[in-house]
Amino acid sequence: MPPSRTRPPFVADERTQLVGWLDLQRAIVHYKCEGLTDDDAHRAVLPTSPLMTVAGIVSHLRWVESTWFEILFLGRPATGPQFEEEDADMRVEGVPLAQLLAEYEQQCAVSNEIVAAHPLDEVGRHPDYRSAAASLRWMVIHMVEETARHAGHLDTIRELLDGEKGYY
Repeated sequence: MPPSRTRPPFVADERTQLVGWLDLQRAIVHYKCEGLTDDDAHRAVLPTSPLMTVAGIVSHLRWVESTWFEILFLGRPATGPQFEEEDADMRVEGVPLAQLLAEYEQQCAVSNEIVAAHPLDEVGRHPDYRSAAASLRWMVIHMVEETARHAGHLDTIRELLDGEKGYY
């Protein structure tokens, strides 16, 4: 079940607020996909950006979560389409939107488990990537930014696809 579209409490500990804002942005991603057909989810609306589709963005966000939390932070092997070729994580022709959303939701749950199990000051472990030197706090803040930026893209794409508008 996607996270609730609820802002974190005004007064709470840092982790609760950081993960709360991240979960809100993740929930907005799901919201922007509600009611879309697979054809529309895979339809490009920007002629100069053919991979910038709803489906492509959802897939990209799934792999970005994996990259930052599992690979860079935990030091797991660098596997996945994002390491195979540029923009490979956005090449999802024929993959149903429901599957992409389910995979994204599962990845977000894994990310939240990792964040819950480690101090925010702990730094990443992957020896091959400079970005792994960032603290978990930095990575969570970056994921809020990354997810919010792409939620904005989804907002625009959705309006161009079918006129649907709304924040949450």
